[in-house]
Amino acid sequence: MGGLYNNSRRKEIRPMKKTLLLLLISFGISSCQFFETEQISSETIIENEIKSINWNDVDSYPIFKECEDVSGKQETKSCFETTLASHLYNSIEVENIVVSTDLDQRVLINFQINEKGNISVSEIEIDSVLQAQIPFLKNNILRGLDSIQPIAPAYKRGIPVKTSFQLPLLIKTNS
Repeated sequence: MGGLYNNSRRKEIRPMKKTLLLLLISFGISSCQFFETEQISSETIIENEIKSINWNDVDSYPIFKECEDVSGKQETKSCFETTLASHLYNSIEVENIVVSTDLDQRVLINFQINEKGNISVSEIEIDSVLQAQIPFLKNNILRGLDSIQPIAPAYKRGIPVKTSFQLPLLIKTNS
């Protein structure tokens, strides 16, 4: 009787094994989607990275020799602006300037520093009154910019980049 019981028991287990096997296979096939990883194309990564970059700001500003030991982004920017303005004022004051009226004017200098650290002037805005009083002012500013060059350009993400600046110079006469 034990043998008959085992045979009938085996017959009951076989359909259960088949059913269980079919369930496991169907679960395995349908659950593969849970194990798939989403592939992101390199173009998508680059597009997202480009969108996250602030193109109006640099990681480090151009550096003059006088600013080599300065640390910090804002401190470097301040040193850059101060050094450049001081150099331009010195180039203007080389000549003894005599004017007929008191002056309190602003000159705007628009310039770029390229990836190699070379300065190029795009525009110098000088008021007509100031231009009439000091006709050689523009030439002195250009000569001053030609005589100073940064030792390093600006950098964005470790890459030298072209940057544009606008520097105001105040021209005031001593009364």
